[in-house]
Parts: sequence; structure tokens; C-alpha cells
Amino acid sequence: MIRSNQVEKSQGAVQSRTTFGDKLSSWWIHHHTSFLGAFSRLIATPVQTLMTSLVVAIALALPATLFVALSNIQELGDNWDAQPKISAYLNVRAREAAILSFIDEVKRMPDVARVEHLSPAKALEDFQKYSGFGEVLSGLDENPLPATVIITPKSSLQPHELKRLGEQIAKNPIVDEASLDMEWVKRLRELMVLGKKIVVALASLLGLGVLLAVGNTIRLAIENRRDEIVVVKLVGGTDAFVRRPFIYAGAWYGFFGGVIASIIVAVGFFTLSDTVGRLAFLYQSDFSLQGLSFGQNLQLLLVSTLLGWAGARLAVGRHLASIEPK
Repeated sequence: MIRSNQVEKSQGAVQSRTTFGDKLSSWWIHHHTSFLGAFSRLIATPVQTLMTSLVVAIALALPATLFVALSNIQELGDNWDAQPKISAYLNVRAREAAILSFIDEVKRMPDVARVEHLSPAKALEDFQKYSGFGEVLSGLDENPLPATVIITPKSSLQPHELKRLGEQIAKNPIVDEASLDMEWVKRLRELMVLGKKIVVALASLLGLGVLLAVGNTIRLAIENRRDEIVVVKLVGGTDAFVRRPFIYAGAWYGFFGGVIASIIVAVGFFTLSDTVGRLAFLYQSDFSLQGLSFGQNLQLLLVSTLLGWAGARLAVGRHLASIEPK
């Protein structure tokens, strides 16, 4: 009798235990299938996928283009000699001895790094070479350009010290005018700061637009699969299980948009590069227009994918809670 009971117990139902490894394997398999399944669904609806991806791409391409344009302007400014200079225009009647004495006096000033003397003949030659008015100037009886002394101050000087140095140089009797070539440097720097702030603000605004565009697309996808979601929840599917395919779909939308945005930026700068190169050549510069680097393209793809993921996550979190089995 005892043996019979033991046999009955041994033949009864056995409850299996799920290990952590089994749970991890199941979690990984579902992520993998959701990742590929979301990709397949997007490929199966190419028109909708392309339209949503284009919205994302345009929203990302505009700030990316402005960012690259600012980077090129900054590089152009760095290639120029950004050190402020003081140009002292001398009186046309000044004697050579007085000019040499003035140059020696300026060289001895503690705040001066370099002094360059530009004679009237040299100034006229340079003006004829770069201005395009060579024939007009050659018809003049005498050279109208004065001798010029170009003073480069030490780089450690503050703006008020530069101004004071310019005023000191202008007091010399043979100096008709002393011009401090610093305003363009200050304006360029201020414009760069303003431009960066505009890019950040625009990128933030358009990033919000990406979130809304992807979120709206995912919301429509949730509504189209409402019956499927109800069935999955009836058989015990968790919210995390249900939302994964939609979140991966949002990430794919963002990725596709990032790829298209990179192409738009690359084509735009490639189209302009030849024109900019010819313009730089006219100004005797080797400057060339640079597009997004490989690393910057990767950053753009990462940001676009994260925006797509975030937009989908917000949409799923909001609309999935309203779908429950009755």
C-alpha cells in the first residue's frame, strides 16, 4: 500500500522551475525578434516609412547644416591672422629719418611684438595687385598712398590695453591716423557665439518635432494593432513585452531619418564646395568647405536613433495603458 502511494506520487504532475538563465535567454530572444520584426514591418510599408523618415531627416538636417557652416566659418577665421594689429598711417611729408626714428621708438615699446614698415611704393603695388584698379592708379601723377607702419601688439594684451597703445602711437607728430584692426575679430567671435546659441535652440525645437512625429506614427501603429495587443494581454503578456516592437520601430525611424539627413548634408556641401573653392582662390586662400566628418555622422545617427526611441517610448507609455482586455 505504501509502495502504491509512492508510485502514484512519482507519476503525478511535476512543477518545473524557471532559472535566471532561462529568463535571460527568453528576454534576449524577444528583444532580437522584436528588433528584426520592427525592421520587417517598416520595410513592408515603404511609403509610410519613407515619409516619416523624411520628416525626421529634414528636422535633423537643418541644425546639422548650420552646425557645419559655423564650423567652417570658425576654421576660416582661425586660418586668418586673428591677432589685432595697429596700422599707423604716416604723414606724406614725413622724412625717411623721422620714419625710421618712429619705427625704432615703437619697437622699444614693451607691449609691441612686431613692427612692419610698408613704404608708399609697396602699398601702391599691393593695392594695384589686389584691388583690380591697377590701370587707374598707374595713370596718376603721384602716389596718393602714405607710408604705413603695421604694429602687432603682444597677444597677452587686453582690449583696453590695446586701445591705450593705439592712442599712444597716434600721438606721434608724423602719424596722421592710427587704426586698431580689432573690431572684425570681436564681431566674428560674437557672431559665432550667437550662431551656436541659435543652433542649440533650433536643434532643441526640431528635436521636439522629431519626438512628436515619431510618437504620432507609433500611436497610429498601436491603434492598428489594438486587437493583437488585447489578445497578448489576455494570455498574460506584460506591458514590457507588448511595447518592445513599437520602441524598436521608433528607433528604426530615427535611424533611417539620420541616414537621410547625413546624405542631405553631404550632398548640399558637395554642391557648394566647388563654388566656395573658386571664391577662396580669388582671395588667394586654400580654404575648402568641409562637411560632416565620420565621427560627426556617427553622432548624428546616434542622436536620431535616440530621438526615435524616445518618441516611441513616450507614445507607447501613454497609449498602451488605455488598451486593456474587457
